[in-house]
Amino acid sequence: MSTLIHNAYLVLEDSIREGYVVVNGGQIELVGFGTPGNNVRYDRQINLNGKYLAPGFVEIHTHGAGGADFMDGTVDAFCQACKTHLQHGTTTVLPTALAATKEEILRSIDSFREAKKKLDGTGPYLHGLHMEGPYLNKLQCGAIDPNYIRNPIPEEYEMFLEYGKGAIARWTIAVELEGAEVFAKRLREENILPSVGHSNAEFYQVRDAFSKGVTHTTHLYSAMSTIVRKQGFRYSGVLESAFCIPDMTVEVIADGCHLPTELLELVYRVKGVKHVALTCDSMRCAGQNVTESILGSLENGQKVIIEDDVAKLTDRSAFAGSIATDDRLVRVMYKDVGIPFYDAVRMMTLTPAEIIGIDSRKGSIQVGKDADFVCFDDNISVSGVMVSGNAASGIFAQ
Repeated sequence: MSTLIHNAYLVLEDSIREGYVVVNGGQIELVGFGTPGNNVRYDRQINLNGKYLAPGFVEIHTHGAGGADFMDGTVDAFCQACKTHLQHGTTTVLPTALAATKEEILRSIDSFREAKKKLDGTGPYLHGLHMEGPYLNKLQCGAIDPNYIRNPIPEEYEMFLEYGKGAIARWTIAVELEGAEVFAKRLREENILPSVGHSNAEFYQVRDAFSKGVTHTTHLYSAMSTIVRKQGFRYSGVLESAFCIPDMTVEVIADGCHLPTELLELVYRVKGVKHVALTCDSMRCAGQNVTESILGSLENGQKVIIEDDVAKLTDRSAFAGSIATDDRLVRVMYKDVGIPFYDAVRMMTLTPAEIIGIDSRKGSIQVGKDADFVCFDDNISVSGVMVSGNAASGIFAQ
C-alpha cells in the first residue's frame, strides 16, 4: 500500500522546500515539490498541514532514556529506552555499553540482539552497539567508574569481538594506551568504527591513530586532553587534533549545557556540517522529570543528581551525562546557536549516518532510502514519527 505525505516542508540536505513524498514498501518511492499532480498514484494520504518533514534522527551515542539504561542488561530496558527516543524523533540508535564487568558487557550484547529483533519494523533501527570502554585512560574517565578501565588485553577483546560479532558497530578507545594501535587495527578488520575518546593523547598519537583508521572523536571537549605546556613548549591534545585533522569527524553534546553556544558555533564553523554529528549521550533519565538517577546499570551504576537541565556527579565536580533527547539538540543548534535549520537537521541525520556507514539507507529524504521520518513545527516539537513506512506515533497514524 502506497502512502502520500503532502502539504509539508521537506528538510533536505541543504535547503527546505515545500513538497511531498510517496512511501511504498517501507521505502521512499517518490519525492516531489509543490503540490502533487493528478499523475501521482497512492492508496492513502497524510496531510502534514504545513509542518516540517525531516529524515528520522540518527543517534550514535546514548546510554538510555525513559528510566532504562542499556547496561541494565535486559531486553525490556533496551526497548523502553529506544521507544522513548523514538517518541522524540529518533529512528536509528546505537545503544552504548559503558565500561563495566565482563558479565555486564556480555549481557548487554545479548540484550541488544534480542531487542533488535523485537523492535524490527516498529521501533528504532538498532544498527549496532557502541562500546564506550573499557580501554580508556583513567585520567580522562569522566563519569565512568575507573575501576572498570584498563589497557587493551588481546585475549579479552578477542573474546568480546567473537561474542559480539555482527552486534558491535563502534568502539571508543584511548589511542595512547599500550596495545591500542593493534586493537584499532582489529576493529577495522571487523568493520567496527574506532573512535578516540576518554583519552589523554597528544597530537602525534591522534594523527597516527587517524592514519590507521581511528577517524571519529567521541563527545568533543568532554573527557579529552587539550593543550598543555611542558618546559615552555605547548603540546596539543585530542581536542586540538580533532580540529587540525581535516577529515576527522566529531560529535558534540548539543544540549546547551555541556558546551556553551559559542563553542558549538566554533565546532560548526571550523569542522563543517559534513564532519559534525549531534549526540545526546543521554542517561536513563532522558525523557523523564526526576531529580536523581543512576548512570550505568542498576546493579553497579553510579548515583547522579539532575539539576540545571543536566546530570551531574553527586559532588557536582563534573557532568555525568545529558538528560536530552535529540529534538532538543536540533532546537539548541537552530534557536540558540543560530545556524541554518537544514544544517542543524543534517547534523542529526545524514552526517551521523555517514559516520557509521548507513547513509545509503538512512539520513536524508531521497528515493530508495528507508521511509524514516519525523514531523515537527518551527520549535522542533515532534508531532509524528514513521519508521520504515510504519506509523510509530502522532500524525502518521491518522
